[in-house]
Amino acid sequence: MAAHMSRLRGWSRAQRFGVAVCRPYSSGGACPSVSLSTPLPGIPKPIFASVDGQEKYETKITTLENGLKVASQNKFGQFCTVGILVNSGSRHEAKYPSGIAHFLEKLSFSSTAQFGSKDEILLTLEKHGGICDCQTSRDTTMYAVSAEVKGLDTVVNLLSDAVLQPRLLDEEIEMARMAVRFELEDLNMRPDPEPLLTEMIHAAAYRGNTVGVPRFCPPQNVEKIDRKLLHKYLQSYYCPERMVLAGVGIEHEQLVQCARKYLLNVKPVWGASTPANVDQSVAQYTGGIVKMEKDMSDVSLGPTPIPELAHIMIGLESCSFLEDDFIPFAVLNMMMGGGGSFSAGGPGKGMFTRLYLNVLNRHHWMYNATSYHHSYEDSGLLCVHASADPRQVREMVEIITREFIQMAGTAGEMELGRAKTQLKSMLMMNLESRPVIFEDVGRQVLATGKRKLPHELCELISNVTASDIKRVTTKMLRSKPAVAALGELTELPSYEDIQAALSSKDGRLPRIYRLFR
Repeated sequence: MAAHMSRLRGWSRAQRFGVAVCRPYSSGGACPSVSLSTPLPGIPKPIFASVDGQEKYETKITTLENGLKVASQNKFGQFCTVGILVNSGSRHEAKYPSGIAHFLEKLSFSSTAQFGSKDEILLTLEKHGGICDCQTSRDTTMYAVSAEVKGLDTVVNLLSDAVLQPRLLDEEIEMARMAVRFELEDLNMRPDPEPLLTEMIHAAAYRGNTVGVPRFCPPQNVEKIDRKLLHKYLQSYYCPERMVLAGVGIEHEQLVQCARKYLLNVKPVWGASTPANVDQSVAQYTGGIVKMEKDMSDVSLGPTPIPELAHIMIGLESCSFLEDDFIPFAVLNMMMGGGGSFSAGGPGKGMFTRLYLNVLNRHHWMYNATSYHHSYEDSGLLCVHASADPRQVREMVEIITREFIQMAGTAGEMELGRAKTQLKSMLMMNLESRPVIFEDVGRQVLATGKRKLPHELCELISNVTASDIKRVTTKMLRSKPAVAALGELTELPSYEDIQAALSSKDGRLPRIYRLFR
């Protein structure tokens, strides 16, 4: 009787769901054994989203009558990221007290002509599920908002007001001073020295010019910056022809319509623009050394403190991001890779890069060895940051100089292929994120007036050969080194010794013979 009831239940399932559902696996279980690549019987054919031609993923660009560029990238979803990028940063402060860009970042999205306070701006954005942010770098200032697509009109109106109509009240400037002071204190106290070393290596590489001008406001300038100085700076650099309104996740025509409405005939609060006063200086690479003797013993206190370390960063001039050699340098940087002495990951985390294989895996006493590549519109800097016990600084410097010399050797086919694949993977994964696409669109259009699409960049990466790596490295090694050193530096070799090592065939420092140790 039980067997009869079981057969009846099986037959009723077969009638409802089809015979495939009741077909047993080879293992004997009552589960379907239909191949995953074969459509299941009785299920409607799926309808997939399709892209109608090339135009759906191309970046569209329109230049308005006042010179402002409007760039957009379509992306499915109910949220969008929209912002204004300005060709303005710390590199443009040579004629002004350094720190203006730092102050403008802290003053962003404060009270404007239409909005009485920062809270009012945030409440307006909350109605559309939005958030706002402002970031400044050495060459760009970026105001961005992520919100629902339905709120695009409100968002562009708010951006226009925040960028062109800020009130810059005395109490807001005083609050910005406090924020800047706190950030400067934090910069010198944080366990991770990378931001401070990056600042120092730029000061050494481009002494006193363009990208060598401090990105953070120097302590002596905090009191000097006021509304009059800010207006004078904004008058020169915040003009339409130096701006891009970029958007991701919206229709281009809709964005252009909003730009015409809120950004075309708007008079800024500081009056008419004077773009004739813009600093057109080209970056002059000088090389040199910047040292900061500092007691690092109490940087990280607690139950498991980080040991006292000395930090060295050595850099050489690479190239501008506008040059063809930019892609080979990006591949070289990925090939060098590196990181901390501990990393819970495999090949995808860069464990097979040169700085892991040749440095961290062989010299257990080194805590860090990482490669960085900074590139600007007229110059670039490839550098390696290393950390170790202060007593082993000389040995650490020699290990890094030897790695620089070995860059000029012929790269192995597998090593080069891995670096190119990792770079393409990183590029494509980053461009899954809407804010990253926004920044990529904005920066490329601001710098070049157009945008290279990801598949074009991947093709350029694929075309890099071992001879390209050797050529760019040989050219880079002809430049003077830039050196930044932080911590207890008793054992640091002289700048002349580091320069001699980078000019030698094997990268070794000149020998020092001492009678007594």
